[in-house]
Amino acid sequence: MRMELRVCKHCFNGEHGNPEKTAVTRDMVECAKQVREYKDLIGMDSLYITMVEEGDTGGAEALPAIVASIEGNRVNLSDTQLVMEDGEGNMLVYPEPKDILEVLTRNLDQIDSQSRQDVMVDLSEESTKLVG
Repeated sequence: MRMELRVCKHCFNGEHGNPEKTAVTRDMVECAKQVREYKDLIGMDSLYITMVEEGDTGGAEALPAIVASIEGNRVNLSDTQLVMEDGEGNMLVYPEPKDILEVLTRNLDQIDSQSRQDVMVDLSEESTKLVG
């Protein structure tokens, strides 16, 4: 299995003036880093973390799936998404931060059960509210 987390670089850096989104974005990245560190314990091949900037054409670094939506007459590409590819080439794309955090924290739970290390990430209040 391969995964790629794509997040807005400006949200991660806090440049959009939305501290809640910044906190959630940073938590997603921290969770992904931990999963990447211990990926071998759960049989994951790779996990990429890509920072997307405005004007990028979807930001696909490793896995060629891009989420888009239509607002009015304009196509908007999702700058935050988690893309997963299984061994048969099937793709799953999670564009919602709640779902992304859920997938990443479940992976951390699996890793935690396989390791003697403390791999869990202390989530912000905003992320804790999302994953309950």
